[in-house]
Amino acid sequence: MPNPTVTHAAFTIERHYPAPLDRLYRAFTDPAQKRDWFAGGKSATLEEFTMDFRPGGHDYTRTRFPPGSPFPGAALENHTVYQDIVDNQRILLAYTMSVAGRRISASLATFEFFSTPTGSTLLFTEQAAFFEGADGPAMREDGWNQLLNSLAAHLAA
Repeated sequence: MPNPTVTHAAFTIERHYPAPLDRLYRAFTDPAQKRDWFAGGKSATLEEFTMDFRPGGHDYTRTRFPPGSPFPGAALENHTVYQDIVDNQRILLAYTMSVAGRRISASLATFEFFSTPTGSTLLFTEQAAFFEGADGPAMREDGWNQLLNSLAAHLAA
């Protein structure tokens, strides 16, 4: 039997948005807005999105990888539990990701929100454990950069 391995990693991404703080925060708390930038991407087909934004609340997202992707036709699932919420300041959540029914990672993610003279700043920190066959730290950080680009486009619309 192979020895299971876990890769631990942490990274932080800081982004400035020319939107006011309350608009940035609403993009995380309003289900229609979050679905648009978080689950409405062009790289996969959205199959299910549920959101219960409150401490202890659960989110669930399932998308399917398109042909030509690293996992064509496989389902990608995100299970989230909100741990701590301070309106317009902080969202802390724990989430797991699975590909084709196999858990690939477990993470603790913190979103911190700051008002600036020209809009708002988001400070995102993820602490993750990646299991066998996982995307790994570099791909995960790249994925979050893509999501935060999608958030920027959503806020600019």
